[in-house]
Amino acid sequence: MSLETAQRYAWNLACTLKVIIILIETDDGYNAMPSDDYDGDADHVVRDYDPWEIM
Repeated sequence: MSLETAQRYAWNLACTLKVIIILIETDDGYNAMPSDDYDGDADHVVRDYDPWEIM
């Protein structure tokens, strides 16, 4: 998944599910997933999307 697509997907998931979503870099591109489900290397995390954070 491209970075732009992954960013939009991550924000949409965060707002819809009302959970923190992280954007990670993989060998195949980027991916988004709930932060509670990620148990990999923290260096692969590009950004987190918190729906409760005031922007």
